[in-house]
Amino acid sequence: MAPEVHHLFNHPIADHSFSADRQTLAVARENNVELYGKTGGKFQLKDELTGHDKLVTGVDIAPRSGKIVTCSQDRNAYVWEPSPEGWKPTLVLLRINRAATCVRWAPSETKFAVGSGARLIPVCYFEEEDNWWVSKHLKKPIRSTITTVSWHPNSVLLAAGSTDGHARVFSSFVKGVDARPEPSVWGERLPFNTVCGEFLNNTAGWVHSVAFSPSGNALAFAAHDSSVTVVYPSAPEQAPRAVLSVSTQLLPFMSLLWSSETEIIAAGYDCEAYRLQGNEQGWQLAGSLESEGRPGIQDQREESALNMFRQMDLKGKTTDDTKLKTVHQNTISTIRSFNESGGTVRKLSSNGVDGRVVVWTI
Repeated sequence: MAPEVHHLFNHPIADHSFSADRQTLAVARENNVELYGKTGGKFQLKDELTGHDKLVTGVDIAPRSGKIVTCSQDRNAYVWEPSPEGWKPTLVLLRINRAATCVRWAPSETKFAVGSGARLIPVCYFEEEDNWWVSKHLKKPIRSTITTVSWHPNSVLLAAGSTDGHARVFSSFVKGVDARPEPSVWGERLPFNTVCGEFLNNTAGWVHSVAFSPSGNALAFAAHDSSVTVVYPSAPEQAPRAVLSVSTQLLPFMSLLWSSETEIIAAGYDCEAYRLQGNEQGWQLAGSLESEGRPGIQDQREESALNMFRQMDLKGKTTDDTKLKTVHQNTISTIRSFNESGGTVRKLSSNGVDGRVVVWTI
């Protein structure tokens, strides 16, 4: 199936999120969040969330409540709720002195986590009696900027990647907000800020993306040395059962998504999405999502180099090669699940520096 391409504008998109019915698309564009509604096969600009005064770095729509959370380099986060007069923002007390870098709702939708350059993670929840959003800080042992966060299905464990090359798993258990989690391979008694796992990338490269598997029993992270590492923990306080690192010859990945327990989709600076497949015995790169739609692309690439020199020789000039052969024309910054059935992701959506949002069928 050909991917569904929406070229919204010619500006980088930092993050995107679809509503549960997939009819509304929120994209972070410079200082604002633009809301697009689906009419026919196209997305039309319907509304703008304005309130941040620096670059918006993260946006996430809660599937059930429809609330939108945004965060920005202005060190603020807002929770936007639909009202008859339009979207109503509520400021969140993050208490950070550096930019916010990313934000994600927990699956329970009772709280969300914000990554920041202040070397901490505010975990934010709503306090009924004061009628505002407050935050508790995950601090230790973070010593650098948090670039990415990802929630465990139980809404208590939170994975985070940072610029010191570490991927860590924290407990974000908030009394009165969370139900006590079932014991898992990550731990049993989990007071707030318990470090349930800490893993270093081989070359200490920045970690760009972290993701829990659908069951929550494995963690994957992508780093700037173009590797993806998958960790299978064994038990609390024990060494993991397996830590498998796949080094690739590609450019670094910026975003990861588990499509099932045995497959990860990764995308980044190569401007296309790749599949990695495996299990505890080993993982390997299994090809590109795009090559299925364009058979023989590998041969075409090999041949095109030869052809290029032949053409240069004939014409004495180079061809116009400003258009990439991939769907995205620049780095893919985020990939997210678009459609799931039977525990596997059937479709995913990606956004890039080229101002495009693309829906892929796996």
